[in-house]
Amino acid sequence: MKNFIETLRNIWKIEELRSRIIVTLGLLLVYRFGAQVVLPGIDTQQLAELSSRTDGGGLLGILNAFTGGAFANASFFALGIMPYISASIVVQLMGLAIPYLQKLQKEGESGRKTINQITRWLTIGICLVQAPAYLYSLGSLGVPDSAFIVGKGLDFMIPAVLILVTGTIFAMWLGEKITDKGIGNGISLLIMVGIIATMPQAFVQEFVSRTSGSNGGLMLILIEIIIWFVIILACIMLVMAVRQIPVQYARRTASGGYEKNVFGSRQYIPLKLNASGVMPIIFAQAIMFAPAYLGRIGPLQDTGAGQWLQTEFSNIFGLWYNIVFAVLIIIFTYFYTAITVPTNKMADDLKRSGGFIPGIRPGKETADYLDKIMSLITFPGSLFLALIAVLPAIILSLMGVQQGWALFYGGTSLLIMVGVAIDTMQQVNSYLLNRHYDGLMKTGKNRKVVA
Repeated sequence: MKNFIETLRNIWKIEELRSRIIVTLGLLLVYRFGAQVVLPGIDTQQLAELSSRTDGGGLLGILNAFTGGAFANASFFALGIMPYISASIVVQLMGLAIPYLQKLQKEGESGRKTINQITRWLTIGICLVQAPAYLYSLGSLGVPDSAFIVGKGLDFMIPAVLILVTGTIFAMWLGEKITDKGIGNGISLLIMVGIIATMPQAFVQEFVSRTSGSNGGLMLILIEIIIWFVIILACIMLVMAVRQIPVQYARRTASGGYEKNVFGSRQYIPLKLNASGVMPIIFAQAIMFAPAYLGRIGPLQDTGAGQWLQTEFSNIFGLWYNIVFAVLIIIFTYFYTAITVPTNKMADDLKRSGGFIPGIRPGKETADYLDKIMSLITFPGSLFLALIAVLPAIILSLMGVQQGWALFYGGTSLLIMVGVAIDTMQQVNSYLLNRHYDGLMKTGKNRKVVA
């Protein structure tokens, strides 16, 4: 405990890190505040039915968790950050087929800025579709017509749509500012904070359920907590696991009044088992909202196929939902790994710096070898990621926990929390090590640097 307190003091001593943490906490506080501000023209006293439908887990529960309760509150941030996530998915998929986007991806920083601008405009377009759909669907979600103080006419719909679109754009701006001026990935942090906000209520519901009557009692609660910690450890192992590729640097000649041979040192390239992080989960979750929605609109609405889509893909603990969810996670793991781990660039950088992998020719053979290794380790990584993602359904069927609490036994919620927490801690850790302090997982004493 003493070492932990000392580490916190060291964090506070670094002025840049301290300011970044303060900025991050301040922007997250703004986001949480906005999630409680209800849209003008809606009576907050008549939103109880909507809140009850999102408290029990299910697809609405995930939507509500991703928005930090804003969905159930009919607030400014009711659409959350998901339209931006959806736009990012579309742009990245289009980048595989559209030459213009492929050209932008190769232009470095300027190309990235243009792609970000395209993503922002596409986000606005998605919001303009989702905002009216959300407002009109409130009635089917249990919000009575009397809750709309001025009715559902254009004098309510137009301002409400503009506010919802602005709320998403503002949330996107908050996430980008956290990434630039704060600590951690801003978009992921916004999602994580929303998930954490629903966690205490879910645990209280599970505790009350177990302790009331003869439903397992405190002993079963203890077993559930132990299993939960074991799953967290498994998630940490998944996030931290790496395959080390040995790299040998060529022998060089150094001269300083006399010449001598300096033998190259052996280093390692750490290839992560799950190089894509939590993004495949977020991408797959964003797409999983589509089948049930498609079953409620258009020609499928009154057909057997439409009813089947609504039934099967509205139940996040159902068999077909989890099968499709797992397959999408595996696909997106490969896809996101391919675009975030540039094996060709890694091979070129090695060649320029005089490094090589023992037994592998520099250049194309090195790139092919790295690509092969990434494919081999991504396969078990994607399977493990998919298994953890569908664990809530398994836990629910085996142990009969509350649906809201089951969501934290793996799945999107736990993986995002663990992944984002580790990513943020690693950034903090890099600041500490650069200032010659021990990292978060070590003692808090100052490092001694030998000149």
